[in-house]
Amino acid sequence: MKNIRNFCIIAHIDHGKSTLADRLLEYTKTVEGKDLQAQVLDDMDLERERGITIKSHAIQMKYHYKGEDYILNLIDTPGHVDFSYEVSRSIAACEGALLIVDAAQGIQAQTISNLYMAIENDLEIIPVMNKIDLPSAMPDEVEDQIVELLGCPREDILRASGKTGEGVYDILNTIVEKVPAPKGDPEAPLQCLIFDSVFNSFRGIIAYFKVVNGVIRKGDHVKFIATGKEYDADEVGVLKLTMSPRDEIRTGDVGYIISGIKTSREVRVGDTITHVARPAKDAIAGFEEVKPMVFAGVYPIDSEDFENLRASLEKLQLNDASLTFQPESSAALGFGFRCGFLGLLHMEIVQERLDREFNMDVITTVPNVSYKVYDKKGNCKEVHNPSGLPDPTLIDHIDEPYIRASVITNTSFIGPIMTLCLGKRGILIKQEYISGDRVEIHYDMPLGEIVIDFYDKLKSISKGYASFDYHIYDFRPSKLVKLDILLNGEPVDALSTLTHIDNSVTFGRRMCEKLKELIPRQQFDIAIQAAIGAKIIARETVKAVRKDVTAKCYGGDISRKRKLLEKQKEGKKRMKQIGTVEVPQKAFLAVLKLD
Repeated sequence: MKNIRNFCIIAHIDHGKSTLADRLLEYTKTVEGKDLQAQVLDDMDLERERGITIKSHAIQMKYHYKGEDYILNLIDTPGHVDFSYEVSRSIAACEGALLIVDAAQGIQAQTISNLYMAIENDLEIIPVMNKIDLPSAMPDEVEDQIVELLGCPREDILRASGKTGEGVYDILNTIVEKVPAPKGDPEAPLQCLIFDSVFNSFRGIIAYFKVVNGVIRKGDHVKFIATGKEYDADEVGVLKLTMSPRDEIRTGDVGYIISGIKTSREVRVGDTITHVARPAKDAIAGFEEVKPMVFAGVYPIDSEDFENLRASLEKLQLNDASLTFQPESSAALGFGFRCGFLGLLHMEIVQERLDREFNMDVITTVPNVSYKVYDKKGNCKEVHNPSGLPDPTLIDHIDEPYIRASVITNTSFIGPIMTLCLGKRGILIKQEYISGDRVEIHYDMPLGEIVIDFYDKLKSISKGYASFDYHIYDFRPSKLVKLDILLNGEPVDALSTLTHIDNSVTFGRRMCEKLKELIPRQQFDIAIQAAIGAKIIARETVKAVRKDVTAKCYGGDISRKRKLLEKQKEGKKRMKQIGTVEVPQKAFLAVLKLD
């Protein structure tokens, strides 16, 4: 056990985590020859196309140092704030972390938040300055920033390049020397922490775990504490590039278990595995439930696919534990699910994966956040969906979630960024200079305002230089109103939103204008109205497609023409009573792109 090292790689987006992981695998000869490709651990097509890591990936390496053989378990983590839950789970399975900082960009928001997460879990931090081969690298300035952030001696910072391989052996040696060996008692009752799971259509559900105490062997009769289910361990093994079976996995090591589990509800990330014959007294503590930030309705385009969508979401949830969902129904879209995501990128990725991996065509409604609604008697109800809002006469006040946001940017972009944050009802808390021309601004902002397009706007204002990170801070009372969209007097519940009273009129007007462009013309006039309660605040009309009924009248008396027009008018009126308006899928998505 003293020769095992478990560590993860944490950093901001695009600071070269996966590239450095490639070099570590190459230099320890874990991956050789034709298997050696760029971002070898990113095995999903989506990850390769977008150049981002979505899932954490675990792999075992062997390394020979000073006459001894060491086993290094590496977990490569995502950098984007929407996948921070993956990072927190990887950190729970490690004793050390490589903190990677780009030598050209310096410390950014996600670097800091991932670092704090690692410090909370008492990990040994090894600072690495990556990309020192770039012409734009500023190694000395970035070293100053790292020293200021970590308070470590300057000589502890390792300089490396994932591209050229410079400094990789130093990193491996430092991991062996500095990362503590896992603590645990091989003689104690078995306790394994599940930190990930995947679905395999041939073998059922495969759970990845770290052995905290005890030893697990092939054929053991084991029990999952949280669900109370018992299984036989058909196969246990360690994670190389592919799975490699072993007879036993000892304390401190990381491995996988296949036990023919068929239903996804029986495996929960953060659960503890123990022996049935000699069970551990309690589960491993310190595991957090995920808190979704953004809620959206996901509906099958064909209502017969409802059960298939449920099965697809359950399988996807195994692979992505931060996805939550529950069934709901909508008058416009039929039966579907209310899904909770960690952010907009997460929502987009889930949609893409449903399409690619499960062939599910889905409609996604406008994303929103959860509110606390207090009635006149003082009872509190959590509302995730505008249609779940009680009658306005019964509501005393509504609390909405606020976040504490930290934006790190170049000083030249402070003005436009402050304007953007104030436009989103932000409250400036403090601003501090990190180094010469870099400043960190802290804002309190309503989560509902940043859900749709805040991150994109921030990136375009700052030419991609500002980095953004946030955490839920508290709930505060706000003047919120429910904005309904009516088509010919009928509310379309999939388009209704909760919005602040100050923004409601302009938002309603823009919604009506956008829908006028997107809804196809019918044989009758369509009135598109935005309403707050019974009060109409905006209206647009989609004009009817008309036939020229007077074309056959050459000259003659006006009364003949009038008679034909009156007859047509009657017909249009009758049509309007029975006609329904089709809302195209584009209209639901267009709301997200409102500027």
